[in-house]
Amino acid sequence: MSYPRSVLLVDDSKFARLLIRAFIESGFPDWTIDEAAEAESAQQKADARSFDYFIIDFNMPGKNGLELGAIIRQQHPDATVALLTANIQQDIQKQAEALGMDFIAKPPTQEKITAYFSAKEAAHD
Repeated sequence: MSYPRSVLLVDDSKFARLLIRAFIESGFPDWTIDEAAEAESAQQKADARSFDYFIIDFNMPGKNGLELGAIIRQQHPDATVALLTANIQQDIQKQAEALGMDFIAKPPTQEKITAYFSAKEAAHD
């Protein structure tokens, strides 16, 4: 059983945020979803409240997703952090894994997003 969770979506693309939000809301309608367009805003939101999940785009202005993910992992060690990117280079994946981040390949689909969160929730039960 999935309990209501909170998710912070961090992506400079408003379209990507809206799409992923719709996928999460479809599969997990009781969850709370917040959004940030860049790392600084994401850090402010993460400082103001706790989130169960962070979904972070790799390519953003300012800090990239790995840099932001490292900060989030340090400040919120119990949160689940995933790097969302079209950059599927092994080096990027290894860096994400070394930081304790999951990896979700773009483009996001309903199936990918639902499968990711379902697997994470099953691991919590």
